[in-house]
Amino acid sequence: MKKVKVNFSKKINLLFIGSIAFSVLFSFLFLHFLYKDLYLNTIRQSVEYQGQRTAAHFHYGELSDVIIEKIQWYNIVSEYEVIVVNQLEELNSSFPYLIDDENLVTQSDRDILLSGQSIMKEGYVKKFQKEVIGAIYPIFNGDKAIGFIFIYVPLAGLSQVFGKSIPILLIIGTLFFIVTSLIINRVRQSLFQPLLSIQNLSKEVSKGNYKNRLQIRQIDEIGQMSQAFNEMSEALEHQEERKREFLSNIVHEIRTPLTYINGYTEALQNQLFSSPEEARQYLNTIEQEVGRLKKLLSDLVELNYLQENLYRFEETPIVISQLLHDTCDLFRILSNEKKIIFQFNVDEDLIIFNDSKRIQQIFYNLIDNAVKYSNEETIVHLTLTQEDDQFLFEVINTGFAISEEDIERIGDRFFRTDKARNRQTGGTGLGLSIVKEIIRIQDGSFSMTSIESGEIRVSIHLPIHIKNIGGMGNEIHE
Repeated sequence: MKKVKVNFSKKINLLFIGSIAFSVLFSFLFLHFLYKDLYLNTIRQSVEYQGQRTAAHFHYGELSDVIIEKIQWYNIVSEYEVIVVNQLEELNSSFPYLIDDENLVTQSDRDILLSGQSIMKEGYVKKFQKEVIGAIYPIFNGDKAIGFIFIYVPLAGLSQVFGKSIPILLIIGTLFFIVTSLIINRVRQSLFQPLLSIQNLSKEVSKGNYKNRLQIRQIDEIGQMSQAFNEMSEALEHQEERKREFLSNIVHEIRTPLTYINGYTEALQNQLFSSPEEARQYLNTIEQEVGRLKKLLSDLVELNYLQENLYRFEETPIVISQLLHDTCDLFRILSNEKKIIFQFNVDEDLIIFNDSKRIQQIFYNLIDNAVKYSNEETIVHLTLTQEDDQFLFEVINTGFAISEEDIERIGDRFFRTDKARNRQTGGTGLGLSIVKEIIRIQDGSFSMTSIESGEIRVSIHLPIHIKNIGGMGNEIHE
């Protein structure tokens, strides 16, 4: 079955037309209700009241000419028509018109009237070209019927009943439709203009252009959607920038060692060295650069597995203070060269249940950065204490201040605050990314602050006992 395409604008138009049709129908039904249920019921009650009142004047005796004259006078001054007859047969001749194609008094009516009951008569009379409501009342003298009264009134039409009200209703209805049209037109503009802008911007985004933004002029669902679309475009723009930066960085990181390896390999092949010591130096440089490539690829693989939850944690009891001291010993040579002193504030009795390799990765990367980027002859403060069911590891060093913008990007792949990528201090730029992923997996927290004096504080919180980690049991390839 082929679907009919109806855009949003057409739906609004259909809604408007439907509202008008509904209003017209409702108005008609409402007037019909007023006419049928209020006006007609009022007339019925009035006829019944007047008929009973008239019949009540004649309890005994004959219907004299005087009484008939009074009744005729009543017909002149009243909106009701009253017919009084002595014999029931005279009613059809006194009111010779058909009501809904029937005589005024039928055979079934005769039986009811002669039994002393009144009857209501209602229907259309062609002669009057109107509906008529009336009632026939018998008059008894003892057990004998001495006369009959027929009181009736022609009904006014709907236009007559609401003749004065209809112009008012038409004016109010016209004003209603005009105001409704203006409101709907305003709503259409407030809806379609932003939606059209979103549609145009989405086409630009699909082409890879993330720089444009929507102008938000209203605070409603459309405005919120526009704001969300702007945020999405901004996020995509940042993601695209970081992707380009990532590719640029990885090309840079790979190109540099490959350049060294290629240059020294050609030198060795062409025997462009003056001594065996120089050849060995070339070979050592090649080995170092191969090691750098292996480290880069290893870090990339490990970070990818951590982010994809393909990791393994070996939970064992760890005397964490000893693990920290052992990790610091790995930096003794570099710290001595820069005359950096480690100052410890460590809970020596603290035991945690975690993966020692992962915890040492955290220690190693944070201490490595602290030593590399510290000024000479400074102190690196290391704090390791328990806080409730977590432990705090904090590193404070003094180097160069880091901007707020750079702090927010700490942990991004290949991001380093030393934009020049000094080969003496710069690693692969993946260490803190790995650290933050390990902390994330263990539901820990990571924070970094920097002040103008150059003091940098890195604080992490991790649970003392890791439990129910989703990646437990998944192997990580290294």
